[in-house]
Amino acid sequence: MQGMMMDFPLTLTHFLERAGRLFPKKEIVTRTPEGTHRYTYADFHARTHRLAHALHSLGVKPGDRVGTLAWNHYRHLELYNAIPCYGAVLHTLNLRLAADQLAFIINHAEDQVIFADESLLPILDPIRDQIPCVRKIIVIGEEYEGLLAAAPAASYAWPRLDENAAAGMCYTSGTTGNPKGVVYSHRAIALHNYALAMADTLAFCERDTLLQIVPMFHANGWGKPYAAVMCGMKIVLPGAQPQPRDLATLIEKERCTVAGGVPTIWIGLLRLLEQERFDLSSVRLFIGAGSAIPRQLIADYESRHGIRLVQLWGMTETTPVATLSVMKSEMDAWPKEVRLTQRAKAGFAVAGVELRVMDADGNELPWDGKSAGELQVRGPWVTSGYYNDERSADAFADGWFRTGDVVTVDEEGSIQILDRTKDLVKSGGEWISSVDLENAIMAHPKVLEASVIAVPHEKWHERPLAVVALAPEHRGQVTREEILDFLTGKVAKWWLPDDVVFVDALPKTSVGKFNKRALRALYPEFPPLQS
Repeated sequence: MQGMMMDFPLTLTHFLERAGRLFPKKEIVTRTPEGTHRYTYADFHARTHRLAHALHSLGVKPGDRVGTLAWNHYRHLELYNAIPCYGAVLHTLNLRLAADQLAFIINHAEDQVIFADESLLPILDPIRDQIPCVRKIIVIGEEYEGLLAAAPAASYAWPRLDENAAAGMCYTSGTTGNPKGVVYSHRAIALHNYALAMADTLAFCERDTLLQIVPMFHANGWGKPYAAVMCGMKIVLPGAQPQPRDLATLIEKERCTVAGGVPTIWIGLLRLLEQERFDLSSVRLFIGAGSAIPRQLIADYESRHGIRLVQLWGMTETTPVATLSVMKSEMDAWPKEVRLTQRAKAGFAVAGVELRVMDADGNELPWDGKSAGELQVRGPWVTSGYYNDERSADAFADGWFRTGDVVTVDEEGSIQILDRTKDLVKSGGEWISSVDLENAIMAHPKVLEASVIAVPHEKWHERPLAVVALAPEHRGQVTREEILDFLTGKVAKWWLPDDVVFVDALPKTSVGKFNKRALRALYPEFPPLQS
């Protein structure tokens, strides 16, 4: 027997129209070089309809890929919604990719039109003759505004879309080989929106004000811009190259309640808050992802500023939110340090996502907090394959997506990310988690950032090398021995790095993670101490 519910498609059009009708007075605020741009959802809704007319005038057809090369601002949000609701496919371009990789993803996706910020045109200029698929580049500024002004003011008749139709594309950051394309359906994004609004996830609601720090090209901005429109939240967009002071000022001025960012964002903001006073009393939640949040960082935000910083795990391939480190009610009675350790984990699978841990022989491992293996996931917003890419075959096992993350899952069901497979240090046949070692080092009060890589060793095969950036006021004041003494008793003795290299700053990837590939290139044969 089948159910008797309406065949109502889960598409982004529903959320856009709902926002325009129910929340016309809600604000969308953007930090710009000229000052603060402020308008309402009513303005946003009307301009999105004009933009759909403009896409038609440009000859964009259903299914065409339309690229955006832009910072987080209101015009980018308009493109975010108009393109998929029109029936085309939004392809957000990572402005920090190398030129050859940017050209690759434009050609691989076959972008027909690109909307680009004027300030980012120098990124496109060197590759214009390498992207023959692109018929038109629209400059987001006067040209964009002229396009909208020439478009009809009448509402656009949105097509009735199949919920499984492509809405957007993002490419992985390409740390090994060419980036891989992930295609998001309307249905996947809609279900992901609902997940972010659940009380035991991020609890997004109309009363919130979102500061969208995560670049909108990074896995759809972690899905937060779409969820915010669905809920009718006030949205604050920080514009080009925001610095910690810009973020703190926006939170204080606009009374932001939620924000997400990679750990380097929260490290920089915390450092600013230790030096200057800002009123962040409006904040109910900071979200960290992209790499492991240092345990000490979670503790410092809570103890010094009363702000809850939660760990989120996901990938471009999971739309991206898959797990979140929230606490079960019975955990409230746990000792403070035990609760803090739990919060520093990647957390529980969000409702809708299933997970398992597999060993190298394809056996499922128990949830005992000890058995380590590869994390595999599946769910309605997990990719079923890479776009036009033969590497898809190796990325799945029996319908499960192979994440490449090595994890344990405890008896409660909470994930502990030990490392990426390629980042584990194999010493004497035993594995050392670079993530755990980095977190231990970053608990040192004088350390700003730390990354651990494997270096060759004649006897042990590999040994850990710690690359450490000290807070500027402490540079030159910390020795290798002080770091090793600090770690003693916190990690196993054989985990202690064979050496510590001090640098002014760690290299970052295009999405703000510590770039271990660059570090391995810098120290390919660094001579560790022989022991």
